[in-house]
Amino acid sequence: MAKKETIKNNPVKEPASLNVDLPEEENEFHILNLGPTHPATHGIFQNVLKMDGEIIHEATPTVGYIHRAFEKLAERRPYNQITPITDRLNYCSSPINNFGWHMTVEKLINVQIPKRVDYLRVIIMELSRISDHLICNSVIGVDTGAMTGFLYIFQWREKIYDIYESICGARLTTNIGRIGGFEREWSAKTWELINNFVKEYPKALKEFSNLLERNKIFMDRTIKCGSISAEMALQYSFTGPNLRAAGVDYDVRVMNPYSSYQDFDFIVPVGTSGDTYDRFMVRQEEMWQSLKIIEQAIKNMPKDEHFHAEVPDFYLPPKEEVYNKMEALIYHFKIVMGECDVPKGEIYHCVEGGNGELGFYLVSDGGRAPWRLHFRRPCFIYYQAYPEMIKGSMLSDAIITMSSMNVIAGELDA
Repeated sequence: MAKKETIKNNPVKEPASLNVDLPEEENEFHILNLGPTHPATHGIFQNVLKMDGEIIHEATPTVGYIHRAFEKLAERRPYNQITPITDRLNYCSSPINNFGWHMTVEKLINVQIPKRVDYLRVIIMELSRISDHLICNSVIGVDTGAMTGFLYIFQWREKIYDIYESICGARLTTNIGRIGGFEREWSAKTWELINNFVKEYPKALKEFSNLLERNKIFMDRTIKCGSISAEMALQYSFTGPNLRAAGVDYDVRVMNPYSSYQDFDFIVPVGTSGDTYDRFMVRQEEMWQSLKIIEQAIKNMPKDEHFHAEVPDFYLPPKEEVYNKMEALIYHFKIVMGECDVPKGEIYHCVEGGNGELGFYLVSDGGRAPWRLHFRRPCFIYYQAYPEMIKGSMLSDAIITMSSMNVIAGELDA
């Protein structure tokens, strides 16, 4: 079972105050637009800052510049055609989104998933977590003036994408897997890529850690920057690394295990002061734990089970059968044309995404598409605390704080 472990590298023992002393009388305040046309805000979200010199007095966020009405789009599509929509939420770890949606539908139709499928999904989800964390942490380094770590570690994200490509043919928006499992058995090349990554990445991660973890400039820029207490993080419904950095050991993989996560032994790292440095350190340790989980999944992989469940309403039959058997042809037609009904029901299922609890609230009226569907996007929830976290800080700290929260534009607006 998973265990809790406090990250001890951070010399700050007590939660830092969110605010500094601000002048009581409003004189010589000025308004500054941080975004949307700013590289650090991805060009799509805005913060209107009320500034006292270089100090942020107030912040008002504006979101929705790329709102695409994903939930309403999904309510007019068959269940198997919603997977590509989930890709475009947190696109830094899209397979987690895909599998989270597949598990939601599987929960609704009450299908038994083979243990092998669970373990295969765990491998991909943990690779996705590593991909998500290495992007976030390397960008924090860039925002503090350290470009080397980003340029060095980013190549390993491409190696993870090579694994995705060998499984499903896609890299960024993967549409990986199917309701019930995977579309095909993994090739020998896929396993070779995975084994090479697990063998070689620890050395690269260690070098990346040496660049930043005890770097005095990096520590001075991140310690006590964008702090949030455990109590306030819970009030804002934080989840994921942002909550664990504040000292709360909540992890969906442990609290509500899915995909056989209860079979794995790993540690849930937590911070102490909820600042940018703690968020960085929690993600660093989580990458080590993800490697540990992947190694366990490879070692204990069931060999005698299939790579998908028996769900003929959602799993395309082999082409040879479609060409030669009428029943297979009928199922192929029904799946492609979206003519498969599902039971009535109301389901909520969540997974531990790269940046927090990603949930799917699904209401089915028994038709061929959801009657109502809501995505619980962790970005949209914890971003509400951003004005409070940067209040009283310097303008330069606002950029680092935003990066350390891992705000993904596609998930924030949906």
